[in-house]
Amino acid sequence: MMKKFITFTTLILLLSGISLKAQRNTDDKIKKILYFNPEVDPDIEEIKEPTNYAFFSAVSDNLSERKNKMIRTETQIPFDSVDKQTITDYCVNNDADFAVVPKVKYFKVGIGKYVFSNQVVVSMKLFDAGGNLITETDYDTYRKNMRLLGSTVNSVKIGTNGAIKDILKQLRKIKTSEAEL
Repeated sequence: MMKKFITFTTLILLLSGISLKAQRNTDDKIKKILYFNPEVDPDIEEIKEPTNYAFFSAVSDNLSERKNKMIRTETQIPFDSVDKQTITDYCVNNDADFAVVPKVKYFKVGIGKYVFSNQVVVSMKLFDAGGNLITETDYDTYRKNMRLLGSTVNSVKIGTNGAIKDILKQLRKIKTSEAEL
C-alpha cells in the first residue's frame, strides 16, 4: 500500500512540474506592450476621445491575433520629445517589455479653422523597457490606400493597423540583421 502511495505521489509531482514548466514557457513568449494615448494633431479637445477610441480599438484587434498583451495608459507623451527616463519608469511600473508612443495627424483641407479630411497619418515610435528607441514608422492612409471616401474612424483604424504592420516588418529586419552579425 505504501509503495503505491509513493508511486502515485511521485507521478503527481512529476506531472505538476511539467505543467508548471509549460505554463512558464508560454508566459515568457507573451510580450507586454504599453501604449500611450496618441498625440492628436491638430490639438482640438473634441476629436481626442474619438481618436483614442478608434486607435485603441485597432490596437486591441491587431494584438488579439498575436501573442502580445496590450497595456493602456491614459497618459499622452509628446511624440517629438520623448523622455527616455519617462518611458523606463512607465515600463517598470507596468511590467511592460515595450512602449509605443503614437501620434495621429489629421489632414486639414479647405478654408477655415475646423475643416478636416478623413485622411490621417498615424506615426508610432517603439521603445524597449530601457527607454531606447528601437524603430519608428508612419502610415499615411491617403498615400498607402488612396482612400478618398470613408469615415475618419476607419481611417484611424487602417492607419493604426498599417503602422503596426510596418513596425513588425522592421522588427523582423532588425532580428535578421542581428542574427547575421
